[in-house]
Amino acid sequence: MHAFEAAVRGGSFRAAAEELLLTPSAISHAVRKLETEIGTALFIRDGRRMVLTPEGEMLLRYVERGFAELRRGMAAVSVRGVSLLRIHCAPSFAAQWLTPRLSRLRAQCPGIEIRIAAGTDYTRFVSDEFDADIVYGEPRLSGMMALPLGEEIVLPLCAPELAGKIVDPASLLRQTLIESDNKKVRWDTWFAANGLPAPPPNGPRFDRSFLAIAAAVDGVGVALESLRLAERELTAGRLVQPLAGRSQVVRYVGHWLVFPPDKERLPALAQFVTWLGMELDLKDVTPHRL
Repeated sequence: MHAFEAAVRGGSFRAAAEELLLTPSAISHAVRKLETEIGTALFIRDGRRMVLTPEGEMLLRYVERGFAELRRGMAAVSVRGVSLLRIHCAPSFAAQWLTPRLSRLRAQCPGIEIRIAAGTDYTRFVSDEFDADIVYGEPRLSGMMALPLGEEIVLPLCAPELAGKIVDPASLLRQTLIESDNKKVRWDTWFAANGLPAPPPNGPRFDRSFLAIAAAVDGVGVALESLRLAERELTAGRLVQPLAGRSQVVRYVGHWLVFPPDKERLPALAQFVTWLGMELDLKDVTPHRL
């Protein structure tokens, strides 16, 4: 299998031999033995060129996935101990909240080596690629352990230069409203909470909160976003709350930490849960089973 995969990547038995520190004859013999065992040709040999047969292309997909799984397993075992923590995370939470706090996490939990992958597709924990997932919206996987990450406040945010034009909720009817398509709380919800009909969409639309926040910082319009996700921009004065104290806010639980029950005893995950509780000021950090 190794000889086959290396020959495909290198384009020849000679290249595979150089990589694996073998002779071209040994690579050729290994590939022929593999072909004999599975009963089909894997390469069409055209002079010096080697072209995969359809069966060879199919086998290659499985071999590549298999080697990738082996590499992940070896990496996990080699540095596992109590330190490695592999987190899958909703993109905006990763970019706007978690990553800016990594220095604090490393200082308060020096034994943790954290790896973060961001994506909107929830991990199903089938291949043991991740230890936990921070998801946006209520978790969908039954049998998992889940911890709600506290209530978030959602309200209009804009660049300072726009704030003077927004004196009450009705003022927003005359502003460009930035849409976050995947948010659980949208403009119609906010306007309803403030006793107004939502206007027709008139602004740019984004599928990630961090993009909507960036557009608001650039003065494109007014974003309806979570104070948690826009914390850095608000602290730096790049965004302001034009209707603070003059409108109804919307509160909801937006993010959850989810992990398989067999990960609950993982020391690095236990440290991470405790750290999350302190950073988010959670009163209860006891996960429950879905």
